[in-house]
Amino acid sequence: MAESPAGLTSQNWNPTQDQQQPTATPEQLIAKSIAPVKPQFLRPPTSRTSQNDITSSTVSDSNNDISKSNNTNTTSVVAKEKKSKRQLKRERQQEKKSSVNLCPELAKTGDVNSCPYKNNCRFNHDLEAFKAQKPEDLVGECPFVNGEGSCCPYGLACRFYGTHKVHDGVRNGKKQISEINGLNKDVQKLLWKNKMKFLKADSVLKSLGLTGPGKSKVKKVNEEEVEKVVDDNDSHGTNENGCGDGGSESAGKSDCAAEVLVGGDVDGALTDEVRPLKKAKSAVEVNGCSGEEVNGSGIPEKDIENNCPLETEPELVADKLEVIADSVETDGSLKLHPREKKLIDFRGKLYLAPLTTVGNLPFRRVCKALGADVTCGEMAMCTNLLQGQASEWALLRRHSSEDLFGVQICGAYPDTVTRTVELIDQECTVDFIDINMGCPIDIVVNKGAGSSLLTKPMRMKSIIEATSGTVEKPITVKVRTGYFEGKNRIDSLIVDIGKWGASAVTIHGRTRQQRYSKLADWDYIYQCARKAPDSLQVLGNGDVFSYVDWNNHKSDCPELSSCMIARGALIKPWIFTEIKEQRHWDISSGERLNILKDYVRSGLEHWGSDTKGVETTRHFLLEWLSYTCRYVPVGLLDVIPQRLNWRPPSYYGRDDLETLMASDSAADWVRISEMLLGKVPDAFTFAPKHKSNAYDRAENG
Repeated sequence: MAESPAGLTSQNWNPTQDQQQPTATPEQLIAKSIAPVKPQFLRPPTSRTSQNDITSSTVSDSNNDISKSNNTNTTSVVAKEKKSKRQLKRERQQEKKSSVNLCPELAKTGDVNSCPYKNNCRFNHDLEAFKAQKPEDLVGECPFVNGEGSCCPYGLACRFYGTHKVHDGVRNGKKQISEINGLNKDVQKLLWKNKMKFLKADSVLKSLGLTGPGKSKVKKVNEEEVEKVVDDNDSHGTNENGCGDGGSESAGKSDCAAEVLVGGDVDGALTDEVRPLKKAKSAVEVNGCSGEEVNGSGIPEKDIENNCPLETEPELVADKLEVIADSVETDGSLKLHPREKKLIDFRGKLYLAPLTTVGNLPFRRVCKALGADVTCGEMAMCTNLLQGQASEWALLRRHSSEDLFGVQICGAYPDTVTRTVELIDQECTVDFIDINMGCPIDIVVNKGAGSSLLTKPMRMKSIIEATSGTVEKPITVKVRTGYFEGKNRIDSLIVDIGKWGASAVTIHGRTRQQRYSKLADWDYIYQCARKAPDSLQVLGNGDVFSYVDWNNHKSDCPELSSCMIARGALIKPWIFTEIKEQRHWDISSGERLNILKDYVRSGLEHWGSDTKGVETTRHFLLEWLSYTCRYVPVGLLDVIPQRLNWRPPSYYGRDDLETLMASDSAADWVRISEMLLGKVPDAFTFAPKHKSNAYDRAENG
């Protein structure tokens, strides 16, 4: 059996040595959905047992042997003891006091006396112990340091600390603003206490008859409470993740652990609405250091400066709510005429789909640089947003390079979705709001959201009508062809979706039951596009993997506004460049590595350059590599372009790096991550969240 050419160079390796000659023709391979790789590059399949076992293996610094890791994993399957929430919380608090977690204020200044909380700070103040355990610096430049005199906000904790420069006697400083759509701390407190007022949403819901007994899980709003003034001096701390990134970007920093509490009279900020409550924290829990400041624009300055907090100004929230209250019409008639709504022209624009886990902000930055026109945040659940969960709000973040940006939300009920839309409209800067009605994931469908709504057209109507009548921003919808295979139904709803108020609809050419098996039904998408009214833009989605696919869909159905690109962008994000330049890009392994470097730099800027940020960046890089390994270089194929449903056989690349990038082994993905982010920690493990190698089991919403 031929060995991997990892130890060979392009000069002394002959890909034809020890290769088994294929017996099938390219046409026969394509019929079996196998990529027709040129015979001289084929290699025998490796002798691994199963991909799932390997991807869950432990990768250690001293031993990367796949079979040994696999055996260790399969023989150590022991049921883990389930810990209570109190135990987990206690462990998190103890971890913060360990030498690994240095106080952010101390890390910036290097002065033990700089933290105003002294012994009450939740974080460690032992500078020498931190330095003793800190891993050695990584190779390269700190992503926050440039020639303009900017400084790194992570200070001593930065893994590139040796590259920091002294500017006017200051070595560390603030993080420059490049991201928006953070959650205002005062608004988060109101959400935690279930005291946020949704005046526009409730007025529209009332006018549509969607409130009252049997119509909503939320109590009817008492109009008299708009003028109610409450003096609130309760103390609440940040959640365990602070207001940083979470969920798919769950490793956002909670740099400090306590919060300065403020009180004040907030006019019109309370309601009797009963929604899932965020558990309030006691005054004991909030004793320590906090990394949440709020500036005048409503952007949390935790990402600007990881400093101990200043007092926030709830009067800003009160003023904002008062303005909204004054704008509410007494008759509840808030619905805008379709011609009055702001519209977005999607025609001909390259649209990067909202992608769970991998479609994070750093990945979207990479796609923008490669030619994407429209980007959309990862799917966020409405109930979590209304609870003020920082992990969910992190999915709404927007980078300054995203000039045409939307967010995608998912909910089961009109009241929940409508209030979420109003909240996003108030707190975030977005160009459109997309409502997911096609997610096939069981946990979403079982709650009545996602593709479950395809079986409830009247609820679809209520959601679209209420949301489009609440905000001026365009409301778009993402659906599948139907719920059950062989029972497509969007064609019968396409005219109504436009009448209900949606500006655009994206149709994924598969049913919920199909998930990602079989090919997308583009003929049915064309049928829907031709039936749609002129006011409704229709976008197609499914299996777009080359500029040829894009051109065919646009020429076959001129009524189609554009195509949304999802998994094709995960496997080869340069697909946007290919479409714009109308060519098959035979990209080299070095060019692909440069794209990964850009992603890593963006990841360190987003998640942080300290140890926690580095490992978070590594995690999401590995998730992405679990998709990119499915790409087959153009120069290695007998037939081009590659199709999305082709399974790549085991093959050698044209150089060592290309061979490594073609591996479907998690151990090799880790090796690539070590080239960019240094050695992995001891006892490091990784298993892809979506198991992308199971082609019909990928579960991107």
